[in-house]
Amino acid sequence: QVQLVESGGGSVQAGGSLRLSCSASGDILRRTYMAWFRQAPGKEREGVASIHVLVGTSSYLDSVKGRFTISRDNAGNTIYLQISNLKPEDTAMYYCAAGRWSDIWSLRLSTFDFWGQGPRVTVSS
Repeated sequence: QVQLVESGGGSVQAGGSLRLSCSASGDILRRTYMAWFRQAPGKEREGVASIHVLVGTSSYLDSVKGRFTISRDNAGNTIYLQISNLKPEDTAMYYCAAGRWSDIWSLRLSTFDFWGQGPRVTVSS
């Protein structure tokens, strides 16, 4: 099993920045591929960034490139999502997800077996 605990959400003004953290524990072989998703009110959950935990390479949703940065600590037990130049449309619940790496940079929900509870991020204009 894998457990995911996120932190770092909150209310921020547009143009600001924040960093989300996700601490993972449990079988590392089941969490070699991790990602951040977000779900805005009334919208479907979408993947915004993913990372190969063992190698450190990453991939992004096109619409967030340049503002979102996913990273992990050297042990691969914590991943981060740094968001800069926040916009009101970034308001959402942000979820950490984990699964096995399978040679594909997928941000499909079905790729991931484990999910965190999601910190809320609210961006005011």
